[in-house]
Amino acid sequence: MTENDLLGVAEYDILHIAGGFIMNSFNPIDPVGGVRENRVNRDVFLQLLELMERVRVTPEQLLRYARTKGLSAQGPTTPRDSVILLESAVELSGDPHLALKLGQRVGIESYGTLGFALMTCANLRESIDLTLRYGKVFFEPRWKVQDNDGDLVLWLELMVNSPERQRIATEIFFSQFSTIGSTLHRGKLDGAQVQFAFPAPANVGIFESTFDADLVFDAERSQIVLPTKVLDTPVRTANVSEHLVFNRQCEEMLSGLHAAEKTTADVRCLLMQSAGQFSDVGKIAYQLNMSERTLRRRLTTENTSFRLILDEIRNLLAKEYLARTELIVAEIAFLLDYEETASFRRAFIRWNGITPSEYRLHASGNLAA
Repeated sequence: MTENDLLGVAEYDILHIAGGFIMNSFNPIDPVGGVRENRVNRDVFLQLLELMERVRVTPEQLLRYARTKGLSAQGPTTPRDSVILLESAVELSGDPHLALKLGQRVGIESYGTLGFALMTCANLRESIDLTLRYGKVFFEPRWKVQDNDGDLVLWLELMVNSPERQRIATEIFFSQFSTIGSTLHRGKLDGAQVQFAFPAPANVGIFESTFDADLVFDAERSQIVLPTKVLDTPVRTANVSEHLVFNRQCEEMLSGLHAAEKTTADVRCLLMQSAGQFSDVGKIAYQLNMSERTLRRRLTTENTSFRLILDEIRNLLAKEYLARTELIVAEIAFLLDYEETASFRRAFIRWNGITPSEYRLHASGNLAA
């Protein structure tokens, strides 16, 4: 079965079905029709179909069976629907821990901007803080957090109505959390615990191979406990300058969640994601599923233009680079997609009334103060 076959399942839009799957309500920027980073949804669903193909279950069979268990005709539009779909896959495959395996098959790269931001964090504490802040852009349900005598405790409020569905949902979310974490660090996290509110399975080995932490079963609540020494574990791909850019992209998406000017917010988000090789207006219009003319008209209605938004993003990133990195002006100009440093200097003066060097001097003085 090819990827095109998987994407052509009758009766359902694959991205719509996957849209609630591991994330349940994955709604970057616009919950109605704006920008959506669909890759993680698509990757999760394709991986599920691949696992089902191995046991000779077709996509049509999976969806037909899920409908008999109560799946909405429109696909999983609620967390309950998403769990029904996964529960159906578990039953048809005969694999009680299919959800655990599925969580391991989607890497951090599928999370796009958030994934890259996590990889550039200094330590696990910073990466978890970032997940908690920006996770609302990327997924539901959201992680809950509590400080317990210096230990960080993380859990999910899963609104499902049976112990079996609770177990399945816990397995996929916790497995995915562990998979992301293993990208950020090496080896077992001494002192960390993954606690499950269900009995130990007969095949406990699959859990031991999934989690780089001590396991506790029959716990009061399914949760992850991380002591201070674990939170201070360095991220092996930490990069301060890149972290600034990806963190800013996440901030743009977070601010866009409640933006009144939806088209402007969508364009800003896509431009941030293409920083370094900024997309032109035609490509942005294509990504938003509209003509270039329609995009320009909508931006005019919102009292802006593509050029003004692009200048805004370039100026924002320029000031971040000048204030928080040691990159020289020529390097910053290159990162902002200027062919000549002089063109960048002229633009920066037009935006701010001072030169890049003067801005850096002023910014360094403020930081020192």
